[in-house]
Amino acid sequence: MVKLYEGGAYLVNGTELIPEKEISKVTALTGKEVNKEEAKKGTISYSILEAHNTSGNMEHLKLRFDSMASHDITFVGIIQTARASGLREFPIPYVMTNCHNSLCAVGGTINEDDHVFGLSAAKKYGGIFVPPHIAVIHQYMREMMAGCGRMILGSDSHTRYGALGTMAVGEGGGELVKQLLCDTYDVDYPGVVAIYLTGKPSPAVGPHDVALAIIGKVFKSGFVKNKIMEFVGPGVSSMDTDYRNGVDVMTTETTCLSSIWRTDEDTKEYLSLHGRGEDYKELNPADIAYYDGVVTVDLSTIKPMIALPFHPSNTYEIDELSSNLEDILRSVEKEAEQLVGKSNASLSLTDKIIDGKLMVQQGVIAGCAGGNYTNVMMAAHILEGKNCGNDVFNLSVYPSSQPVYMDLVKKGAITELMAAGATIRTAFCGPCFGAGDTPSNNALSIRHTTRNFPNREGSKPGSGQISCVALMDARSIAATAANGGYLTSAEKYADGYEVPAYEFDSSSYDRRVYQGFGNPQEESELVNGPNIKDWPAMSSLTENIMLQVCSKIMDPVTTTDELIPSGETSSYRSNPLGLAEFTLSRRDPEYVGRSKKVNELEQIRKSGDCPLEASEDLKRAFHALRLYLNQPELKASETEIGSVLYAVKPGDGSAREQAASCQRVLGGLANIAHEYATKRYRSNVMNWGMLPFLLDEEPDFEVGDFIYVAGIRTALDGDMNHIPAYVIKNTEGNPIREINLHIADMTPEERAIVKSGCLINYNREKIQK
Repeated sequence: MVKLYEGGAYLVNGTELIPEKEISKVTALTGKEVNKEEAKKGTISYSILEAHNTSGNMEHLKLRFDSMASHDITFVGIIQTARASGLREFPIPYVMTNCHNSLCAVGGTINEDDHVFGLSAAKKYGGIFVPPHIAVIHQYMREMMAGCGRMILGSDSHTRYGALGTMAVGEGGGELVKQLLCDTYDVDYPGVVAIYLTGKPSPAVGPHDVALAIIGKVFKSGFVKNKIMEFVGPGVSSMDTDYRNGVDVMTTETTCLSSIWRTDEDTKEYLSLHGRGEDYKELNPADIAYYDGVVTVDLSTIKPMIALPFHPSNTYEIDELSSNLEDILRSVEKEAEQLVGKSNASLSLTDKIIDGKLMVQQGVIAGCAGGNYTNVMMAAHILEGKNCGNDVFNLSVYPSSQPVYMDLVKKGAITELMAAGATIRTAFCGPCFGAGDTPSNNALSIRHTTRNFPNREGSKPGSGQISCVALMDARSIAATAANGGYLTSAEKYADGYEVPAYEFDSSSYDRRVYQGFGNPQEESELVNGPNIKDWPAMSSLTENIMLQVCSKIMDPVTTTDELIPSGETSSYRSNPLGLAEFTLSRRDPEYVGRSKKVNELEQIRKSGDCPLEASEDLKRAFHALRLYLNQPELKASETEIGSVLYAVKPGDGSAREQAASCQRVLGGLANIAHEYATKRYRSNVMNWGMLPFLLDEEPDFEVGDFIYVAGIRTALDGDMNHIPAYVIKNTEGNPIREINLHIADMTPEERAIVKSGCLINYNREKIQK
């Protein structure tokens, strides 16, 4: 059972939770007077944040990290940005893995060209380079970099190593650039929520089941949004560290900022096994620790779970789903209808009910969540002597690293899986983001991966192609495979099997990973492939701006995958203008063309010509505005022109900064939202020089309308709670109405970045000073 506490609570001696309103019980139990502010310092989170804070003020943190990690969707852009800002060498260990775009043929040579660029950058600046197929990003960081009390920053949203005592944060590339330039990660002190674990999972329950049970309870309410999840309680020790890693990596799907776990002897054994026993230290909350919220989880009550399309929070117990298949699947079909809109794509799930059972078409166990040693060993055990069948159902397994793969071979697990009919792949994140094992049209795939967002598996509704993903644990996926593709809970196959101890062999890392930290070769040249392009020039913000609405999305949440699709489009990640062509392509295909037209007007203005002569719509808007404001001298030549996107709650999901940068290179100047789904997306918007406006009321504007904001630079220097703006309807007579925009608090640096036009400009200006 997963239960959310109302209000804060005190944890006493690591074992007893006392609600905040019953503070007298804490005093009675400990014999000490309790001070809430002092008790807040008793969390594991506080001690780690304090050790990494450089501001001297724990309310407003300026953090420096111990190391960083990026994969090949993001590291080229990060290095290009840092290079344009004066980078000379990597000041901290920076790991660049190549686990996302090990693609064939898409775009010609451009994928491997980026890998070659990454190796050349590791040589020049002193980095660590992990070649394709050697390890997925988070498994390498667990095995080789995480340690108790450390902080790691990664340009991937699933940067989570809390189970190893490391507070890790996934952010957009701009935040990594700041660390490379010895700047800081600035954030107000976050709330800390205790995830209090008791009991022990049953043999049929895996880490994905535990994670999905928690996500299903906390996501919709935003209970842990932008907070730190701190895993405590006796139930932590009922799981080994490999299992805990599988739970921890999924905390990203709650929209929390980071995670941390108490450590124990099993943590020490894991680090020692990987040759890093010295990186262990015991982490526990103090005798009295205050938490801003509490989630209690009785692990013994968790059952095998499934997260149906189109979000990891759409959770059910597998038995619950199986007993009410038609009603639940129809609800997913209705959601699919809304998602595809006018597309001729159509998703049907109820047609997959055969004799009262759900037939699925594909199973995948992969990546930082599913490909871990224990998960694959359990799957192999369940499938021992079984048969996946030769019909439409197929199973693919991707071990998370070469060392894991090597031991699975040694233990015979790979043979068992292959004999059952599964195919085995190398370490690759493709199934997680739409570049590997794309299902057939109208198919249902069950996956032990991180996400099941719309189209993330690779389908293209605009082309009439749609499939979908349900998330499950490797154990139940193996049980389903053993049952020929009929959805099956692992409870049908669970027994007393104990996974043999893992034997780590570092030889593949020793021989293939380039270890250049501390040894930069300044004279070494970067190797640029023909698709690697510099960022286009971006202008600093003017005092007054004219925005044209180029997309309006009224869905409850807009994911980063919808803003910029993952999968094969990411092959163009090193070509800003090339990648920008895919912006909103699966959500609003007309957006790119609209934004380009707006940007053309801005380029005319910047050249010194009058943009009004190039657009009758803009001319009418300015005329109406001059009359309304009684400002006949209002000059278009002094007013920056840009596009704006409205979405109710944008930014759930990936840390990929391209969700913002692609808008910017197309001429985007702002987002308007009711709220932002994650801090990292809002940070990306600001780092790329766009304004993160908020609008509390319903948006009374449509695509094509103009929004004029006067004195925006002045507003950024002062109070941002009330920013008057004027909506000029792009209709007959150009009627105007006033709206009140506002911007949530920004740090002085963030304000300066937006005024400069982007982080690159801001850093260049700092160098010139």
